[in-house]
Amino acid sequence: MERREYRVKLIDGDYAHLERIDQPEEELFLVARALLPAEIDEGSELVYEMFQFSMK
Repeated sequence: MERREYRVKLIDGDYAHLERIDQPEEELFLVARALLPAEIDEGSELVYEMFQFSMK
């Protein structure tokens, strides 16, 4: 699985809308906040690798 980098664009209740940093023109990726690090906030940058999200 390739490494992907995301930016938290919007937090909406129990979900976060993520934007690919290298491809911002793509549609936002909706992810349950339970799958993300607890300390995220809008604007946080994340790395997705080996089926896990972590702070950049």
